[in-house]
Amino acid sequence: MSEKNNIVIIGCGAGGGTAAQFARKTNRDANITIIEKGKYPQYSKCGLPYVISGEIPSFENLIEFSEDWFAKEKIELRLNTSAEGIDVQNKKIIYKNKEGEFEQIYDKLILATGANSSIPPIKNIFENNKLINGIYSLRNIDDGKKILKFANKGVKVVVVGAGLIGLELADVLYKKGLNVTIVEALPNILQNSLDQDMINFIEDNIKEKIRLFTNHLVTRVEANNSNLKKVAILNNNSKEEISIDTDLLIVAAGTKSNVHLAKKIRCEIGKTGAIVVNNKCETSIKDVYAVGDCTEYKDFITNEPICAGLGSIAVRQGIAAGTNAGGGDYKLSDGFLLSRTSRIFDIEIAATGPLLTNLDEYKTIIGKVKGLSLPNYYPGGEPINLKIFADGKNGRILAAQAVGKNSALRINTIACAILNKSNVDAFRKLETTYAPPIAPTLDVITLACDVISLKMARKKIK
Repeated sequence: MSEKNNIVIIGCGAGGGTAAQFARKTNRDANITIIEKGKYPQYSKCGLPYVISGEIPSFENLIEFSEDWFAKEKIELRLNTSAEGIDVQNKKIIYKNKEGEFEQIYDKLILATGANSSIPPIKNIFENNKLINGIYSLRNIDDGKKILKFANKGVKVVVVGAGLIGLELADVLYKKGLNVTIVEALPNILQNSLDQDMINFIEDNIKEKIRLFTNHLVTRVEANNSNLKKVAILNNNSKEEISIDTDLLIVAAGTKSNVHLAKKIRCEIGKTGAIVVNNKCETSIKDVYAVGDCTEYKDFITNEPICAGLGSIAVRQGIAAGTNAGGGDYKLSDGFLLSRTSRIFDIEIAATGPLLTNLDEYKTIIGKVKGLSLPNYYPGGEPINLKIFADGKNGRILAAQAVGKNSALRINTIACAILNKSNVDAFRKLETTYAPPIAPTLDVITLACDVISLKMARKKIK
């Protein structure tokens, strides 16, 4: 590509930084500018908990592409710079930094404005419009540094939210020797990631190590000289309120897409509160793309709108938006599976596709097996629980969840099957690897598909 093109990207997270890289790969002559309000170039936010734990030596290790790297690629990176407005008619960005306010012309614009932490209505947590000392969320490196400073003192901590981020933080803080309490408003942990039967084993394991209050709300905090001292939590059922001593409160209650600029230029905002994009990451405004946590796309199985919200998806969207803004042609798949994984208190979990509650129209048939990572006769095998969902009409694989050894790798395989619209009858014949010290003769993937096939065969006989 030799066509001149002014590409401006607002945000240098996983989506924005990737978009810049692929715009450059596609168009070697384009003028590419990134406007980033923070002081760091592209880094891994997903790695923040593991710097707090000490598994990653420092926050600087999370920086994936340095300022020098962007300069070498002739991508102008403007840190500590905020985009104040967008003039769509004249195709220009108004931005501000310590040197003043300026304008930047664009031919193609990519919004990668991310998301902000969702802060529940907890009394007394703000002072002068700022969270009081000892209350933090975890969205950036500076948040991580503040949490680490407190954590190194060996304090008591309350984590609000038992989703993936909240549990990952609880895990690393427990391993640092802190007294950890988790408070979750919903009846179960990981309620947006796994079904209840898959959650039970994890929850039992967690309760052996920390205090866990599900179906509870944090209602207020008490402070002394602007320093956190106590939190009050309310039982949603009994309405009983108890007080917990704590030095540190971490809010991990989800996020809200940052669509402030998008709303100003009247981009279409979807049901999830995020920017609606198509398979090329185009918004409803000509020559304006969007990527990452600020976007809404559709679910591959249900076709319902979903907010992106995963770093892996942000990167894929960045590839699409950057390539297309640079003059190429790249399309996303026909929907997202939200393939997800984590390791919580030494238990690996993974899932792909919708939860069972979102699959009512399919008359879903479930194949669930409990197996081992190695043959029964070989020592050292670890448990693996796998559940696969299939369409009751034709056996098409719709979703899967796993808890145990190498869950992520198995879920990756099933994600491939879902994207290719495979059915269980074909997938049960998958030729998996086998060697006693590595893997069993028949993997739990094929065994779960066997269960579904047998259930479907019985239905036909009846």
